[in-house]
Formats: sequence, C-alpha cells, structure tokens
Amino acid sequence: MDEMTWEKLAEVYGRLEADVVKSYLEAAGIPVELFQETIGQLIPTNLDTFGRVQLFVPKEKLEEARKLFEDYQNSTPTDFPDGEEI
Repeated sequence: MDEMTWEKLAEVYGRLEADVVKSYLEAAGIPVELFQETIGQLIPTNLDTFGRVQLFVPKEKLEEARKLFEDYQNSTPTDFPDGEEI
C-alpha cells in the first residue's frame, strides 16, 4: 500500500471560504486539494456537515501551511501591506 502523501490541514465551512484559503496558500507556493461531500457542492449551504470543506496539503508542507493558515485566521483587512481595505 502506498503511503499517503497529503495531510488534512483544516476544515472550513463553505466553498467560498475554502477557495479563499486555497488561493492564499497557493500564492505562498503550497499546493492544496479540497474535499467536499457531493451534496455540499450541489446545494449551496453552510449548514451542518454539508457546507464543510476539508483542505489537504502535501505532508512536507504541513507545518508551513499551518503557520500560514493561522496567520490567515488572525488577519484583518487592515493587515494588508498597503493599508488598504477590500
């Protein structure tokens, strides 16, 4: 059996949030794979487990991804380098 090369980084609620985090990590050079139950993809919802999206990263990038994800969670719009809000 092949050893798993991807590790679960986090779980977020909603595909939009997952796509934002994915883009943030990929901008830092960390590949990301998203996993979401099919019904959550077909019906836009953030309720219960249907809106849950799991983010996976390569094992060798896990620690770096954890740090970036923590920074992302603690950031605010005023944390942008130019001071502009979005």
